[in-house]
Amino acid sequence: MPVEPRFVPRFVAEPPQQPLPHGRWATTLERHFLGACDAIDPGDDDLGDAGEIAFYPDRTWHGRTFVPATAMTSNGFELFGYVSFRPASEDREPTEFDAVADFTADTAEANPDWQLDLCDEVVGRWRGEGGRTASMTLVWGRPLVAGGAVVTGELADLAVDQCKLLEQRFTLLAPDGYRGDTLECKLYDAKGAELARESLYEDDEGLDEDGEDLDEDEQPPRGE
Repeated sequence: MPVEPRFVPRFVAEPPQQPLPHGRWATTLERHFLGACDAIDPGDDDLGDAGEIAFYPDRTWHGRTFVPATAMTSNGFELFGYVSFRPASEDREPTEFDAVADFTADTAEANPDWQLDLCDEVVGRWRGEGGRTASMTLVWGRPLVAGGAVVTGELADLAVDQCKLLEQRFTLLAPDGYRGDTLECKLYDAKGAELARESLYEDDEGLDEDGEDLDEDEQPPRGE
């Protein structure tokens, strides 16, 4: 068989195992997410009050389950982040909860040209050949065009993760910024026809002047 031209981790996270959170479980996750939101330093911005929280499909990797969340505020900002935890087993409930949250004014409503509304957060690293690293990145969002069935995360057109839409929401966990390639999300319909695509970056902002990947803290967030 031919040698694999791109040696990167693919489909490393478990597919979603549960429906979107509801009831007491949603209340538990909301408490952790809002706690992380309360710790945000908004600078000179007045974020306002958080509205209804939308949860996204769960993904499990390296023994932790990640459940992303977003919420619009009364002043038009979007809160985004995730709650992670050690998943339940036969003899114990979920444990070791942690939550991450941030905010943005760069919303889908302010960007009518977007085809996918994306949030992302680096949750780990993968070391590859020659000491190069990929940023293992949690990506979640919703399509802004109709007819989609599944979203993929792709590096140079190589699918590295995918997620079926669940109530028009998706979550990916995939490598990004590896050997000059940055993650692109693509929406497909049930027959496999591509409907939309969005990069995590604007143009080539995820790459340095030589086309190589920037360090995480050097990469500008999408929309900035």
